[in-house]
Amino acid sequence: MSAPIRFPARSPRSLRRSFERFARLPRALGAVLACCMLLALETVHALGLPPQLVASTVGLREVGRGELRWLGFKLYDAALWARAPGEQATADEHVLSIRYARAVTSARLVELSLDEMRRLGLADEPTLARWGEVLAAALPSVAAGDTLTGLHRPGQGAAFWHDGRATAELDDPALAQAFFAIWLDERTREPALRARLLGLEEVTR
Repeated sequence: MSAPIRFPARSPRSLRRSFERFARLPRALGAVLACCMLLALETVHALGLPPQLVASTVGLREVGRGELRWLGFKLYDAALWARAPGEQATADEHVLSIRYARAVTSARLVELSLDEMRRLGLADEPTLARWGEVLAAALPSVAAGDTLTGLHRPGQGAAFWHDGRATAELDDPALAQAFFAIWLDERTREPALRARLLGLEEVTR
């Protein structure tokens, strides 16, 4: 028969230290959970309305949100505020907010916008060139985590903000319509994202 296993004796002080470390574990887990909650709150805030819009857009509410990925890589989160969900959301003023997951230059944002306008049927190159100059002021370069917000007033124009700072006021209804159509027109390149923004499809949590 083998000898019985003997565990080394532990002093009361050693046992007390072990108990104290164990007792601190729930507090450590609580701190981790608190950090996660703060990060979640920051994410929600990042897609909120700029302060200047909170008071001026009475009646608007968030009707949908979604994200865009390319080859598995997240490009941005987007949210739409309007007075009503669905197809009627764009009939009145509405706000589109986009939080970028990676850096994009102003020139690239403008280039992509004009390319999408062409894809949607706009073929007047002199007009597109003029619009490109206007959009260059409205759409500054963004870093990961930055938010661009646009307020569209159909038939009037649009206004833009970068992380809450006003960048441009557009009094060109045609340009404003063409820009927001990139996401909200039924012919958009990303129909699933459009459906989520308009509240036609719930975001999978």
